This record gives sequence, C-alpha cells and structure tokens, in this order.
Amino acid sequence: MVSRPRISILMPTHCRPDVVGLAVESVLNQTFGDFELLVVGDGALPGTAQAVQRFDDPRIRYFDLPKAPHFGYANRNVALRQSRGELIGFAADDDLLFPDHFETLLRGLQDGAAIAYSQALWVSTDGIVAPFLTNLEFPDEFEAFRRGNTIAASCFLYRADALPARDAWPEDVPSAADWRLWHRILDANPQSPIAYCRTPTVLHFSARRKASRHSGMPQLAAFISIADSAAWWPKALRVPIAPDRTEQETFADLMRSTPGWCSHIRQASADLAARLAWDEIQHNRAATAAKDARPAARPVKSPVQRIAAEIRRIPRNIGRILKE
Repeated sequence: MVSRPRISILMPTHCRPDVVGLAVESVLNQTFGDFELLVVGDGALPGTAQAVQRFDDPRIRYFDLPKAPHFGYANRNVALRQSRGELIGFAADDDLLFPDHFETLLRGLQDGAAIAYSQALWVSTDGIVAPFLTNLEFPDEFEAFRRGNTIAASCFLYRADALPARDAWPEDVPSAADWRLWHRILDANPQSPIAYCRTPTVLHFSARRKASRHSGMPQLAAFISIADSAAWWPKALRVPIAPDRTEQETFADLMRSTPGWCSHIRQASADLAARLAWDEIQHNRAATAAKDARPAARPVKSPVQRIAAEIRRIPRNIGRILKE
C-alpha cells in the first residue's frame, strides 16, 4: 500500500520548458520532504515533459494533458482528483521556493487554521526585488483582498478537507481562479482563521506572457521607480540579469551557491521596509515644518505614499481587466 503524503503540491505548466525544471528543483530541495508533486502539463510546449522527467524522484507525477480553456483550471482539477495529501499547496512553474517554504507554512497551520500564506518577494525582469506584505489580519487590507488579489498563489497552503471536494478550482472563469479559491476556503471555514507567516518564502517572477518589467503590478512598478533613483536600495535586492539568462536561472544559482543567501535577502527585505518607513517619517516631519513656515501647497508624495496610492488602485484596475 502506498503511503499517503502529507502535502500534495500542484504545479501547472504550459509554456515555460526553460524554467519549469528550476521550479521543480526548488520543490525537491524543501526541508520538509513528505509530499507529492503533481506537475500538470496544460497543453505544454515541447520540452516540458523532458525538463520534469529528468528528475528521478518517485514523488513527482507528470500529467500530460491537452490544453484546457483559459489558464487550464480544469486540468488542475484532474490532477487534484488523483491527489492524496491531507494538505494542498501550489507552486508556479516560473517561481522559486525557499527551502523552508512548506516547513514555514506547516507551522502556520498547526493551530487549526484552514489556510496559511507567506510573503513573496517579487522580481522584475531586470532583477529588482521588492516585498509584497499584504497582512489579512488588518480589516482594511482584508477588504482590499476581497476586491482584488495581492498575494501570489505560490504563497498558499490549505487543508484538503477545508472544502467538500478536492477538485475545487473554478473552471468557468477566464482568470484569477486562485483568488476565488482562497475566498471559497475562507467563506467555508469562518471559525478557522487564516494564518499569516511573516517571512518571505517565494521568489515570484514577472510572467513572460505579460511582457512587462513589473508584471503589470502597480505596486512593483512603484518599488522599481524608487529603486531606479535610490542609491541606498539594498544590493541584495538589485541583481543584474545577463542578456542570455533568465531571472530564474540567475536567482537559482544564488540560492544554490551562496551560503546564507535566503537569510540575507530576507534581512535586506526587512531593511527596505524599515528604510521606507524612515523616509515616510522624515518626509512627514519636513512637510509639517514647511506647512508651518509657508502657505499651504500641494504636498509631494513620499515613496511610501506613492506605493499606498497604487495599492488602493488595485481593485479598480483588476475590475477593469476582468471586464475586458
């Protein structure tokens, strides 16, 4: 009898044979090893199966399926119907997980939460790294999350019994099915709070299909505008990308070869948040002094204020995209 793994990890893939192997490697390098990895080829490009099957690991199952509508949500359900884990996680084919990703999320679930999520570090196409720090414990941030997604799918882990069926991905929506799934879990488990793991455990990259330096995300665009002009931007959060390499290859090499790299980039992320808070305080203090000294003028927004303004625009932007 085959033993039941603790976690079933879903990894859909369609057009990234160049980097899906790195995503798989980041799963296999987890400090918590009791899992099955379900790689779902959704009409996958040639070379995808070979990139996955070069790993001789019995925990991997590859599903070679014809293209399903939209982002292949129906194919994800095909794999989940065959999954066996008591917990279900997600790993994008172009993301990289820190080695302690699932270990961290498991700690988040240990007090009875139905679903846990961690922080992601978003990476621009030219190697600028910035944290996305959505805290759903704050009512206003939770309400914003109700209106539009600000958390990468790779950040989540949930209990399989949180919903009546394992194949719970909405199949009839053109996009954002992950966001709808998280809300379905939250609505079905009102007595089980969501657990927020306050540490970066995912490197989330700009999808190739978006053809955008900042993945089409206003928050990342705001961070990049600061990085482009701030000499103090942490060196660990500004990684040069060679023209003949993908961002994933560059960061995977750093993760493999640099001792303590994960701890270092986490500290740099915390330092960045602290520096932005310091700048905001300094700006407000200077603005208050200037206001006392001269007639009121339209204030210049600080970097933090610009980021906050972009975040407030997210629900409206997502609504516009969904209508297109």
